[in-house]
Amino acid sequence: METPAYPLWELWVDPVRRIVSFHPEAGSQYLAFHSRELFLRCIDQYTARQYRYQ
Repeated sequence: METPAYPLWELWVDPVRRIVSFHPEAGSQYLAFHSRELFLRCIDQYTARQYRYQ
């Protein structure tokens, strides 16, 4: 498997339980970011919506 030439930031989001995971989580939506700025903006938005992190 090739390693991408750019960094990849990943999240798994469960909107029902309002949880954001930094590891694969069954039943969660997978999100991947190639931009650190977009990743951090997404984190800020979930924080503002009072999602929990694990």
